[in-house]
Amino acid sequence: MAEEVILLDYWASMFGMRTRIALYEKGVKYEYREEDLSNKSPLLLEMNPIHKKIPVLIHKGKPICESIIQVQYIDELWPDTNPILPSDPYQRAQARFWVDYIDKKTYGPCKALWSETGEKQEAAKMEFTEVLTTLDSELGDKSFFGGNEFGLVDIAFIGFYSWFRTYEEVANLSIVAKFSKLVSWAQRCLKRESVAKALPDSDKVLKSVSDHRKIVLGLD
Repeated sequence: MAEEVILLDYWASMFGMRTRIALYEKGVKYEYREEDLSNKSPLLLEMNPIHKKIPVLIHKGKPICESIIQVQYIDELWPDTNPILPSDPYQRAQARFWVDYIDKKTYGPCKALWSETGEKQEAAKMEFTEVLTTLDSELGDKSFFGGNEFGLVDIAFIGFYSWFRTYEEVANLSIVAKFSKLVSWAQRCLKRESVAKALPDSDKVLKSVSDHRKIVLGLD
């Protein structure tokens, strides 16, 4: 029997990109449904009544919420193709630690980088720079965060790469020049078909954010 898999998502969401990458890695066919975040669908509100957020993965009529939970669910359900979590318990625990770090440290400053100005934006620049410095150090000379294999931590962070140009342009934040190892890592990730298919064009992200800032903040 064919699997019924539906993803409620928004094209620019770095969190939704995680789930898309995991589905592509496993070769799972799914129905993508774009959400209007200013007018959320009745299905989204029904499937995620607690947080009312994307992405929502619907498998056989049952919702799975929160992107990293979705990625781990996908990995457990389709274990035979491209494992995402390490088999070693310690390495798996370490991967979950770094994903937790990314989730706790990135959302606030990253949102402030494009949605704020002045002191709030400057504070966000300092905070996100600290995150990038930490991740750059953790990556070190490894090909991927887990070593030689693309895995959970890479999936957790790679979506932010599609926003790097936006952060540089709208917040005057130096990323590419300062964090060349992270940029090289991102380019390695993009050689994977799953990542290339899931990540939007950085110019499209920048235009969307610039248009939003013009409307909401009155900025050119």
